[in-house]
Amino acid sequence: MPGTSPRVNPPALLPLAEAQSRLFALAPRVSSETMPLRAAANRWAAADIVALRTQPTTDLSAMDGYAIRFADLPGPFTLVGESAAGRPFPGTVGANETARIFTGAAMPQGADTVMVQEEVARDGDIVTLAGEGPRRLGGNTRLKGLDFSTGDILVARGERLTPARIAVAATGGYGALQVGRPIRVAINATGDELTAPGAAIDSAGLPESNGVMLAAMLADLPVEVIDLGILPDRLDVMTAALSRVDADILVTTGGASVGDHDLVRPALEAAGGSIDFWRLALRPGKPMMAGRLRETVVLGLPGNPVSAFVTATLFLRPLIAAMSGAADPLPRTTPAMLGEALAANDHRQDFLRAETRDGRVFASTIQDSSMLRTLARADCLIVRAPHAPAAAAGEIVDTLRIA
Repeated sequence: MPGTSPRVNPPALLPLAEAQSRLFALAPRVSSETMPLRAAANRWAAADIVALRTQPTTDLSAMDGYAIRFADLPGPFTLVGESAAGRPFPGTVGANETARIFTGAAMPQGADTVMVQEEVARDGDIVTLAGEGPRRLGGNTRLKGLDFSTGDILVARGERLTPARIAVAATGGYGALQVGRPIRVAINATGDELTAPGAAIDSAGLPESNGVMLAAMLADLPVEVIDLGILPDRLDVMTAALSRVDADILVTTGGASVGDHDLVRPALEAAGGSIDFWRLALRPGKPMMAGRLRETVVLGLPGNPVSAFVTATLFLRPLIAAMSGAADPLPRTTPAMLGEALAANDHRQDFLRAETRDGRVFASTIQDSSMLRTLARADCLIVRAPHAPAAAAGEIVDTLRIA
């Protein structure tokens, strides 16, 4: 018809792996900072953590008992001293001699084996073997360097600093570690129908849940969340708000599709930004988009809460990890056994909300992306590849743990 704008065909749906790769290419790695061990939890190591010392630094006893020379078995032995953790025996254990020793104590000079206390009898200073005794030279001991030696890599660059990795860094001689600095993440929702959680609401309104959900999803990550609130469906207001953003990542929810009130794309472009990709071969989450606004990486997540949750799991959290220096930023799947059959999948990669019961996973009966209660009850997402054939109960499927 005259005066009608030509229809613009949307881009082809982008496969998930390609979209993740393109997103990471948009994001620079942030600078590093040095943090005390107690403040470094859940950061990513910005450099290899190399042992500054050997652990243990000398041969230690692994049990409470008596330190002897293996060649002198079965004894008897004359007690000549004691070795406790932090208080080593200063002398030497000679032929047919023994020193009382405790777990973690340094092996006395001359001794090479420990008889455990449950297998000995003691009469004054005379100790005799009353049980089977150690079977080999070096029995019940921990040799110098058993755990690690000076120069060993304890934690590789890009590995996340879990409690165990922080502990090994401390034992390796560190009091502080070099880590990626926190990521500044600005979050806003869009939509005239939205009201702040807990605020008065009429029948046309809807409590805004994506902002608090996303903030909770990032609680274990090294981020500073900047709450930009709710933006109305007005291009001028949205453009002005986006122009003022000062963050490493901007996350918008809603308004990323093609409806008359979906204004995130035009507002982003009017603010000087650009779109790198839009529309994914993904369910839920097809209308997600990504781009840049000056130095800020922009993620436009769908407004439906479940779609926002899934795309945040697959894109936002991995993006933060990648920018923080993670060597492997993508979430890892876990195999699980199906409790019920699944139909064949179509051309989109599917992430089904599911619950684990009696060791098997059961997909929620209704997968509508607006239904938060099914998400709240789910503990995993069943991953279905594009064009995956039907799967019977008992088959193994990949899952992403979400609870």
